[in-house]
Formats: sequence, C-alpha cells, structure tokens
Amino acid sequence: MKHVGCYACPFGYFRIEEEAGKVIVIDVVKERAEDVSPSPVTDEAAQELAEYLAGQRRVFTIPYEFRGTPFRLQVWRELAKVPYGTTTTYKKLAEAIGRPGAYHAVGGAVGANPLSILVPCHRVIGTNGSLTGYAWGLPMKKYLLALEQQH
Repeated sequence: MKHVGCYACPFGYFRIEEEAGKVIVIDVVKERAEDVSPSPVTDEAAQELAEYLAGQRRVFTIPYEFRGTPFRLQVWRELAKVPYGTTTTYKKLAEAIGRPGAYHAVGGAVGANPLSILVPCHRVIGTNGSLTGYAWGLPMKKYLLALEQQH
C-alpha cells in the first residue's frame, strides 16, 4: 500500500510517497494535497528534511528506493554519493558512471530525480561553475547550496 504525506516547507509543501516502508518520491508542490494518507515513514522523512533545512542534519537515514530505467538508476546512485556542502558537474557524473560523452543524458536523469534533496540533485552545476536548471527553480537551488555552505 502506498502512503502519501504532505508537509509544509519554505518552498510550499513536501509531497512524500512511501511504499513498503521506503520513500519512493519526494516532490515539492505549491499547494497542500487533499488526498493524503501519511505513515510513520513519511512523517520521519518530513522530520529529517526539516532538520536538514534547519542546518541540523547532513546525512539522511530514512530508507528509500529508486524506481527508474537502468541508466537513471546508475546516475542516481552516483548522485547520492555527492557529499554535503560540495558540488559536482554533469560531466563528472557522466565520467563516474563510465559514460563520459553522455553528460546531456545524465542531465536528463538528474532532472528526473524522484527523491528531491534526499538525493542531492541541487549539488550538480555546470562545468563552468554556473548554476544550471533545477526542477523547483534556481532560487531553491541557490538556497540549498547556500544552506550547505553555511553549515
């Protein structure tokens, strides 16, 4: 059975989906969902996200599961290794998975990351150091990167 929790955050609401005891989606939405059925796992995920945003958490411990194509899974697993307070590039991610010419495809996989913040797609920047696109907008990406630099 899938559970969905919706929790206030500085960007609107975190919409967190859990199935079989694992978080499968963390999304940011503007309005609170009406059809929610939170669980202890979605509540714990929301708590860990709140601690992260308060500068009190650097590592997440909630169980999660990726669901996607083999290529996306490979990119997301590599993305999950990017440490708190650091950044990487699409090119470096492509090289790390053994596909150095696939940085555009890597960008697409990063943009499709279903586990916002938990798997840190906000830590990926352009090769020239520019802040490239972010599913929830560049202001949120800037905020998250600044938060990590402060702590």
